[in-house]
Amino acid sequence: MAEFYSDAHRSLQDRFDTRRLADALHDNVMRSELAKMDKRFITASDFFFLSTVDHNGFPTVSYKGGHPGFVSILDDKTIAFPVYDGNGMFYSMGNIENMPKVGMLFIDFERPRRLRLHGRAVLSADDPLKADCAGALMIVRIELESIFTNCPRYIHKYRRVESSEFVPVEGKEPPVPEWKRVDYLQENLPARDREIARQSGEVVTESEYRKNFWKGL
Repeated sequence: MAEFYSDAHRSLQDRFDTRRLADALHDNVMRSELAKMDKRFITASDFFFLSTVDHNGFPTVSYKGGHPGFVSILDDKTIAFPVYDGNGMFYSMGNIENMPKVGMLFIDFERPRRLRLHGRAVLSADDPLKADCAGALMIVRIELESIFTNCPRYIHKYRRVESSEFVPVEGKEPPVPEWKRVDYLQENLPARDREIARQSGEVVTESEYRKNFWKGL
């Protein structure tokens, strides 16, 4: 417990008289291996939020989505997920290369609940799991160090309407995102994307793209 709570945590706990509560929660909620309920939650999830730390020490958070089961349970302390085509910045993945410590937050908005994971991540383009993940560029494996649930009382209820059409599916080519048709990006796209983007539709201006973006198109 000494490693989990810092002096700053303790100071706030003492200010609001929650030190005993914090200790009880740590002793009864924190775990280092996945329980059956954790595994069910993770394998049923089609998204999570990934927290990494960049080279300047700033925490960053990104959304990762796929079809249910895209996060694999490898054993009681190890999970993995595929890295799909993104905007080419590889910001979260570059962060992992520099600093392997990550956080993951899984949320169920329909039956409000959440699960938090901390661990150390390894990124690989040669992971054997990649062969079974349609559209995967790389695989991230995470060795879990702490797992805990949180009170869901402030989670708003939402209903899932449909899965994103961009999530890779074996044997089906996903549509080209509109941002790859923005005029100033055409000469900067990777060679593999230039012709695909050209054939997908007319080039759009930055203002046209932003207008559609804020309309939710």
